[in-house]
This record gives sequence, structure tokens and C-alpha cells, in this order.
Amino acid sequence: MTIKQQLLQNCNQHVAQRITDYTNEIELIKESIDSNDKGGSEGDDSGNGKLLNDLEKNMVFLNDARKTQEYLKLVKANLLTTTAALGSLVKTDSLQFFMSISVGKIEIDDQIYYAISLQSPIGQLLQQKSTGDTFEFNGTKYTITDVV
Repeated sequence: MTIKQQLLQNCNQHVAQRITDYTNEIELIKESIDSNDKGGSEGDDSGNGKLLNDLEKNMVFLNDARKTQEYLKLVKANLLTTTAALGSLVKTDSLQFFMSISVGKIEIDDQIYYAISLQSPIGQLLQQKSTGDTFEFNGTKYTITDVV
């Protein structure tokens, strides 16, 4: 498995875990609402208001995670390009960026990579850059040494 395939797999696992976590949280909230409805009196729904709010938030988060999972299907680990694009591994003189989704730091075989989205500030700086190009982010200057 190539490093890009491993990075993509890591991103997919990250999103799958988020989906599982949100789904489990939604089920817990629904169970709490059901038990409140059965145990409380007609006029007492003070706890359900917060639970319904939490349910709605988690459903939004779950929906976002599912959209991210669909977006990841667009990332091609076998992409060969000379300019940074979705699916590229951009190596600089100090850091390595996998252009996919915002996961952050990923460690594989004692190497550190940063999974970033194209919409992130650094992702926008990297788009269409190629080997030898430089860019500055947070006061640090980077030189691209390779785009895989």
C-alpha cells in the first residue's frame, strides 16, 4: 500500500469513527428522551428541551460527517500530477501535507503528515503549487520539494 493510500485510509477511518460516535450519541439522547417521557409528568419537560437541542446538534454533525465521507470518495490516492490538488501529497522542506480533508496530524512509519482540506487557509495556499514553489504560512516560509 502506498503512503497516499495509507493516508486516505486513515482519513476514511477518522470519518467513519466520527459517524459511529455521532450515531451512538444520537441513540443515547433518544433513549433519554424516551425515558423522560415515560417517567415524567405531563407538564415537566424541562430536561427534554436540552436533550432535543443536543439531538439536533448531533444530527447536524452526523450529516456533516456523512458529507465528508462522500467527499473523500473524490480523493484519488493514485493521482499523478505535478501541481498540488485534491489527493496530492505535498512535501516541503519541513512538513508534508496530504490534500484531502481536515484531520490534522497523522503518523505513519515514524513520519508525520498533515491531512488538510483544500478550503483550509494552508490548503488554499498550496493549490496549484509545484516543486520548487515557495509559500508563507503563519510567518514561516516553506519550499515545496515534491508533489506526489
